[in-house]
Amino acid sequence: MEALQGAHPQIPTPKFEPNTDQIKRNLTNKGVHPTPKIVHTLRKKQLQKHNRKLNRLNQQDPPLSESQSQALLEETHFQTLKAEYRGFTRAVRSNNELTVGMPWEGVERIGFRELASGGGEYGGEKLKREELKKLREMFETRKREEMKWVLEDDVEMNEEWFDEGSKVWDPAKRQRSEREMVEFLVERLSGTEFTMRDWKLSRMMKQSGLEFSEGQVLKVLNGLGTKKCWKQALAVVEWVYKDRGNKHCKSRFVYTKLLAILGKAGRPQEALNIFNMMRVDFHIYPDIAAYHSIAVTLGQTGRLKELLKVIECMRQKPVKINRNMFRNWDPILEPDVVVYNAILNACVQSHQWKSVYWVFNQLRYSGLKPNGATYGLAMEVMLQSGKYDLVHELFRKMKKSGEAPKALTYKVIVRALWCEGKVNEAIEAVRDMERRGVVGTSGVYYELACCLCKSGRWQDALLQVEKMKNVTNTKPLEVTFTGMIKSSMEGGHIDDCVSIFEQMKNHCSPNIGTINTMLKVFGRTDMFSKAKELFEETKAAKSDSDPSLEGGGSSLMPDEYTYTSMLKASASALQWEYFEYVYKEMALSGYQIDQSKNASILVEASRAGKGYLLEHAFDRTLEAGEIPHLLFFIEMVYQATAQHDYKRAATLVNTMAYAPFQVSERQWTDVFKKNEDGISQDGLKKLLDALEHCDVTSEATLLNLKRSLQSLCRSYKSRDFSDSASVSSLNDDDEGSDDNEGLIMPNHSLGYINGKMSPGTDPPDDSSDAPVNEFPHRSSTRRDVAADIEIVSRPLDYISDEGLELTEIDEEIEALIYKDDSHKSHLPSAKEIMKDWKERRKKGGILIPFQLGM
Repeated sequence: MEALQGAHPQIPTPKFEPNTDQIKRNLTNKGVHPTPKIVHTLRKKQLQKHNRKLNRLNQQDPPLSESQSQALLEETHFQTLKAEYRGFTRAVRSNNELTVGMPWEGVERIGFRELASGGGEYGGEKLKREELKKLREMFETRKREEMKWVLEDDVEMNEEWFDEGSKVWDPAKRQRSEREMVEFLVERLSGTEFTMRDWKLSRMMKQSGLEFSEGQVLKVLNGLGTKKCWKQALAVVEWVYKDRGNKHCKSRFVYTKLLAILGKAGRPQEALNIFNMMRVDFHIYPDIAAYHSIAVTLGQTGRLKELLKVIECMRQKPVKINRNMFRNWDPILEPDVVVYNAILNACVQSHQWKSVYWVFNQLRYSGLKPNGATYGLAMEVMLQSGKYDLVHELFRKMKKSGEAPKALTYKVIVRALWCEGKVNEAIEAVRDMERRGVVGTSGVYYELACCLCKSGRWQDALLQVEKMKNVTNTKPLEVTFTGMIKSSMEGGHIDDCVSIFEQMKNHCSPNIGTINTMLKVFGRTDMFSKAKELFEETKAAKSDSDPSLEGGGSSLMPDEYTYTSMLKASASALQWEYFEYVYKEMALSGYQIDQSKNASILVEASRAGKGYLLEHAFDRTLEAGEIPHLLFFIEMVYQATAQHDYKRAATLVNTMAYAPFQVSERQWTDVFKKNEDGISQDGLKKLLDALEHCDVTSEATLLNLKRSLQSLCRSYKSRDFSDSASVSSLNDDDEGSDDNEGLIMPNHSLGYINGKMSPGTDPPDDSSDAPVNEFPHRSSTRRDVAADIEIVSRPLDYISDEGLELTEIDEEIEALIYKDDSHKSHLPSAKEIMKDWKERRKKGGILIPFQLGM
């Protein structure tokens, strides 16, 4: 017993401590606030109760024996060790440290247990946690590289997204807020166009972490609307409400916001689809805000018929919705001023000026008062319809009704006065605006400046430019001066255009739009030298800044309109060599001529000997996947026929048969009659033979061409017969009758057959005394030579000493016309021409023919 007491020293009995937390919980459950005073009182009472219990037990129970006392001491010692162990383990877990074995076991025993429990496959040291982390990072990097082909460039993931799992969670760091998640989703959605069924959209929406409540969807749509991403907004709404969880939680406000986004983007058809979908669903049935949005959208795009149908829908009950839902809800609405203003806005583009009276009548019947926007839009409709007197009448009614005119109203007034040619009244209207204290906008002063320029008062217009500089949100001065130059050109004041252009350099640097306008001015007034000089300066400014032209500003880049304007100027001045140079520069710059507007100038260049330019434009059009213009086909058929390449002409006609246009018989006849000097009668016959023997389709264009050629050949034969009949009648009169003294035909004139001297005949001399005015006059043309028409009826001034020279010229022309039919034009293709031009430019630049003295 003594040994046991020596082994286990006596440990004092632990003092009783009341459980404070339990006291507080009990008070809270009973509805009492646990104040410190109440807790202290209850704790004191528990101590007193415990002491009384101990005293009662000591008085009732007999004293313990030695064995009982020893057992009690051992139990108390065990409870103390247990409490210490629990405190130790709790401290270790909070410090996140690793422990092995039990606290009372030795180190040797722990190492032996590790060796006994381990397998025999790994003989090295135990893996550490840091090494396992590195191994996991390596596997994640390898997997990311293998799956990188799945992710497109527009959905590339950031490295931070993959590392989020490896980070230790820190409660001090807060999570991303809702605003940050919305911005993150908007930023990713705006970068790429998606559809509702795109897996990338679904992945982005799920990774955002949003619940997509009504407020969150509205915030996402607001962000996408700011970035003008209407396709993404439409896809987001469709995706959200296609989900099973949100299918029955559609929001009218979300769809109304979507209508506004589509309206700002100018997508009326998509907005109408959304509006019609809203009308068949009770939960999202359109309210007055939705009607306002769709009405404004349709009004801005000029869809008057659809807008009137929307007004009818406002006054009707929905058909596809259960009528039991109408008990506490009335879906019928009446149009207000906003809807009627949208109708006026739609009438501006369609010029429906009579609809203005209908709108004002509807406003009066509905008891609505027109506002300033109503009068302004009505005036705009009258202006676009050319009813200038009604514009002034509406302006007087507006002032009479008490509505204060705004700057946009005065803009319409100035424009109407400009169209009427009342310049002084326009100036007075602007002064009246300034006297009333209305802050003018750039549009008002711009309209007045253009009005003054058209009347030849460009110096007064510069004063309006000075006023525009003091106005906020003004137009760029480059746009203002360009408009002034156009107005002066329309008024016929060409010198003013040049003066405004020179004055513009003191205020701002001309942009490419101004350059194009000046080239158009020079081209229309036969000022080719100035147009050429300006074009060369613009080309020089493309690579090197020109202070005289730009004021040291940004470089000018010639665009498609620059080259087209210069081509027109060269064509109007008949400068075909420079025309070819500009066309080459245009092609090398990557631009293509607009065949729908400028096909005629290439046809003119082809007639001037630049047919290969037309060939190049034809090939470029085909390479672009477009159909060449009708004039291109006709001109190439004509050129191929003139060059006796009838097989190629037949191929072109066969190609035209598949084009979406047709050429009538009269059009073909007009083409050959206007150009009869280039194609002989024999050429027409050979073209007809080529068409009949070639494998061509029986289309309207081809049939019309055959009929035209047949009629032309018959007309030429009848003309030849009449000419030969007139010649024979003259010969009979000369030989058999001497009564016609004025018709003295020398015998040697019969030696000329087909413009050639018959063998054994001498050329005529000047001793002939035949009167010139008695012989019928007929000019000699290429067609006469080509058609083998008898030239016996030529005037006597042709039958002279120069007759031999003209006959030799005719022989040369005839030799050119009647050359071998197997001759074909070996013109290079468009790619070969482009390659040749680029090689010349690399070597030393394009050699301009006029620079070489040609």
